[in-house]
Amino acid sequence: MKVRPLHDRIIIERIDEGEQKVGGIIIPDTAKEKPMQGKVLAVGKGRVEKDGKVTPLDVKAGDTVLFGKYAGQEIKIDGTDYLIIREEEVLGVVEK
Repeated sequence: MKVRPLHDRIIIERIDEGEQKVGGIIIPDTAKEKPMQGKVLAVGKGRVEKDGKVTPLDVKAGDTVLFGKYAGQEIKIDGTDYLIIREEEVLGVVEK
């Protein structure tokens, strides 16, 4: 299934940070925090301003971005969890 976000929204797949250990104790999956980093899969056309002009987004598909812990809406497509957020909720782009 293909999904195209509207306006200034972005579809993100969370990037798992691997197994967390604290002082030799392995943290179970249910106690782990959700990653706040993800890969952009799709972006909308841009933000529509009050005068009708469309401002393109700064992020693009393939970027790795940082976002807040409670940002966006979680969705499930074909059994995979994704996150839809607005561009303004993106805190930064990770550059390699």
